[in-house]
Amino acid sequence: MYELRDYLNAINFTKENLLDTDDKTWEKKYPPFVINKCLSVHYDCIAQANEMNGYHFLDKNVQFHFYINSIRKKKRFGGKWLSQAKLKNLQYVKEYYGYSNEKAKDALNILKDEQIEHIKNTLSKGGRTR
Repeated sequence: MYELRDYLNAINFTKENLLDTDDKTWEKKYPPFVINKCLSVHYDCIAQANEMNGYHFLDKNVQFHFYINSIRKKKRFGGKWLSQAKLKNLQYVKEYYGYSNEKAKDALNILKDEQIEHIKNTLSKGGRTR
């Protein structure tokens, strides 16, 4: 209960008003930053997520109502987030090949681990490692 997916399902699909129930814990547990981050991955929610980033100081209830009433009803499943290790490798590939983010992501899917290690060794600037 009070899980992130419940909030996202209410915003995206069921349009159920979770925060206006008698249980005030729904409003206390609502994570506005995480909701903004999750919704900003979807192309049709970027404008709403950006708007809420600008009005981050509003009450949680107001933010939730804004999303429920402005985002169209649609099943949206999790976006693709890169892990920290992949983000580091992405930087290496971008620098080595001079690629943009999208091209580097595609290249990461193709490259083998040995090739990524070779790129890391080639770009190593020396010095002490932690």
